Amino acid sequence: MPDITIHAADGGGFSAYLATPKSGKGPGIVVIQEIFGVNPWIRQIADRYAAAGYVAMAPDLFWRIQPGIQLTDKGEDFQKALGLMQKLDGAKAVEDIQATIAALRRNPACTGRVGAVGYCLGGSLAYRTAARTDVDASVGYYGVGIEGILADAATIKKPLMLHIAEKDQFVPPEAQAKIKGALKDNPHVTLHSYAGADHAFARDGGDHFDAAKAELANRRTAEFFHQNLN
Repeated sequence: MPDITIHAADGGGFSAYLATPKSGKGPGIVVIQEIFGVNPWIRQIADRYAAAGYVAMAPDLFWRIQPGIQLTDKGEDFQKALGLMQKLDGAKAVEDIQATIAALRRNPACTGRVGAVGYCLGGSLAYRTAARTDVDASVGYYGVGIEGILADAATIKKPLMLHIAEKDQFVPPEAQAKIKGALKDNPHVTLHSYAGADHAFARDGGDHFDAAKAELANRRTAEFFHQNLN
C-alpha cells in the first residue's frame, strides 16, 4: 500500500500510509500512531482495517519534528520515542488529524463517514479528535494524559469509546478514576476497563500483549465502528 501526501492546514504537507479494501469502497478510518511513528505495526493495523472493508489512513504526526519516524518499543528507540512525544504539539496534531479526515472524505474510495482509532499517544489524540474535529466516531486504546484534558469532554458530540488498562504503568489509578468520573455520565462516551491489563495490551508482539483482552477490545471496537460508520 502507498504513502500519500496530505496538505496541512497551516501549510506544508505530511505523509500518510493508505490502505484500501479489496471491494474498492468503504467508510474511512484514521489510524493514529503510538509514540513510535507510522511504523510497521501501525501500518499493519491500517491493513487490518482495509481487510475489514475500511479505507484506512495513518498520518505521520511527528512530521513537524522529524518526518518518517519508524521506531520500535525497544532500547534506544523507546527513549527517542518518549522525547518525540514530549516535543509534539498536541493541538497541531489534532489539526493534522482533521486534515486527514478531510482527505479521507475526498478520497473516491471513501463512502463518506470517517472514524478514528488510536493507541497510547494515539489513544489520547483519539479523545481529542472526538472533542475537536468533525469525526463521526472515535476509539482510544489506553490513552496517556487524558486526565489532564478532561475539560474537552464538554465538546464531545459524537460517539467515543475508550479502552482503559487497569494496570497501566503510564496511567495510574487516580488518573483512571478522574477519567471515569468525568466521562461516565456523558451519553456519547463508552468506557471499557480491563482488569489486570497493562499499557499496550493490544499491541501483538509487545511485552504486555494480552491476546484475550486484545481480542475483546478489538471486537468491541469492530462492533462500535460497524454501528456508527456504516
